[in-house]
Amino acid sequence: MTTLPLTCSAEVLRARETGAPLVALESTIITHGMPWPQNVETARAVEAEVRAAGAVPATMAVIGGRIHAGLDDATLDQLGQAQNVAKLSRADIAACLASGATGATTVAATMICARLAGISVFATGGIGGVHRGAEDSFDISADLLELAQTPVTVVAAGAKAILDLPKTLEVLETHGVPVIAFGQDDFPAFWSRASGLKAPLRMDSAAEIAAAHRLRGVLGLPGGQLVANPIPVEAEIPRAEIMPHVEAALAEAAAQGIAAKAVTPFLLQRIFERTEGRSLKANIALVLSNARLAAAIAAELAKAS
Repeated sequence: MTTLPLTCSAEVLRARETGAPLVALESTIITHGMPWPQNVETARAVEAEVRAAGAVPATMAVIGGRIHAGLDDATLDQLGQAQNVAKLSRADIAACLASGATGATTVAATMICARLAGISVFATGGIGGVHRGAEDSFDISADLLELAQTPVTVVAAGAKAILDLPKTLEVLETHGVPVIAFGQDDFPAFWSRASGLKAPLRMDSAAEIAAAHRLRGVLGLPGGQLVANPIPVEAEIPRAEIMPHVEAALAEAAAQGIAAKAVTPFLLQRIFERTEGRSLKANIALVLSNARLAAAIAAELAKAS
């Protein structure tokens, strides 16, 4: 039988041995989301935010035929400057491991790695979802199906605003994924606190979210939870302001024939350019906020273990 190809950092191993709260973090934000050196600076800031909130961060990546749960400083620097890094989801993570290539984990792949490492909470920016025009392209992120089958609570600022949010919520509902807005009734839309869509569920404390996570296990329900944490007020770009930039970027992508995994990085880059960098500042603020909430949920789960 093949041994699980998992390497945990010394910090993550200590946390597992002592029962300290752990928070998984993705790595596509490093390799595909931001330029060097801001990508590594942001990754370190997010890890620091998790630690400051009393939990241990575990940034996930595939390197040299191994899943790495927790990256040391040198490895994080190397990943931040690496070229031709694969963007991994459920479909290609095993192939990347088999080939020995380097891969960064999306939401779906990070959830898989977190489960293997025994980590129940994951903080990210925004999940993928149903793309505009999916009725023709069938372009639906694997993140949604992963939430339906892998028991990890994912803290995000909703789904990325470049997506078809009503259809994204419909697919999540169809697959039985709890969508919990934190502290408000409206489903947040990444850069904006409000989407104009009512979230299916609302919870106002980390303890309540942790209790729901535990009870899903007790009930034998598959899958995880999506916790939609609105971006901090001071960092928000209101929906009326950001959506014209989103629509323009979507039109450019369609005109240039950009599709599949290339769509999201292209759109985020064009929105960054059109907002003169404001979208990236908002992105960093929301990721830090999500890290804080994820750490609080992980701490509540650790109390009960």
